Amino acid sequence: MKSSSLAKWIKIILPIALGLGLVFYSYNSTTEEERGLIWQNMKDANFSWVTASIIIGLASHLSRAWRWNYLLEPMGYRVSLLKGFMLVMLSYFANLGIPRSGELFRATALNTYNKVPFEKGFGTVVTERIVDLLMLLIVLILTFLVQSNQLFELISNGGKSVGIFLSLGFIALVGLAISIKLLQKSSHPLALKFSTFLKGLQEGVNSVLHMKKKWYFIGHTLFIWVCYIAMFWVIQYAIVDLREIHFNEILVGFIAGTFAMTTTNGGIGLYPIAISSSLALFEISKIQGDAYGWIMWIAQTLLVVILGVLSFLFIPFIKDNNPKNGQD
Repeated sequence: MKSSSLAKWIKIILPIALGLGLVFYSYNSTTEEERGLIWQNMKDANFSWVTASIIIGLASHLSRAWRWNYLLEPMGYRVSLLKGFMLVMLSYFANLGIPRSGELFRATALNTYNKVPFEKGFGTVVTERIVDLLMLLIVLILTFLVQSNQLFELISNGGKSVGIFLSLGFIALVGLAISIKLLQKSSHPLALKFSTFLKGLQEGVNSVLHMKKKWYFIGHTLFIWVCYIAMFWVIQYAIVDLREIHFNEILVGFIAGTFAMTTTNGGIGLYPIAISSSLALFEISKIQGDAYGWIMWIAQTLLVVILGVLSFLFIPFIKDNNPKNGQD
């Protein structure tokens, strides 16, 4: 097997193996009686609230698809709401297989179905991720202001892993910056192609500076993140014994769950552990914490899987009214 093929399979298999390993760890760290109680809590959950969480999640995905056009329009492109929504769901579905592959997949699919150059489409997706990172930072700061002690404890419990993650991220950014500078100075044909790609990527990223409807973009961004928090928050009402949790405490669980989602494929295995560990800081039992995490994860993952599969099947048949109205 070629080394490139081996590396590709490792990227696919390793995150899945990690997620399944965490599922096994979670299962093995509980007694049979505790597992029975967790399952009972899940069965007794008020599914009206679970349904509400799913609907709120759906609204956030639709808003993201709508917001995307505000980044595409300055470059002369437009995607219908239905097709944009399908592309968003396909990207989330791809992330369940390979973490962070959805961004590449969405830009590739946009190029396939709407003829938007890959580098420009990818630039808009990168911009979205930067905006999401800023919003997460704002939520993190707000959570720190209201629950500093618990948040410090949560970070300290995973301090080593957080430190390694930040260090590797910093090294990767420095390496990327140096590589880009060297390639830009080179006259090699491959380097010139890379420079062309980089210009398209930069145009996609800079589209946020040329939007005509910046306040609409900001409004959708706030709406998306309010939905993210709300769809997590309402799950507490699905579990009878957790209805008295304060919203401040919910925010700590939300932060933990958000970071867990980026570590494994869609948070498989790790998400319930992160939620349970964060709620334990407020003397919430492991049984209730695990039930909370699993209900939330299963509900949103099923939404992504069902809509992702439907999008994959039907997107080739969706025709845009204005698939493209500008330059290449």
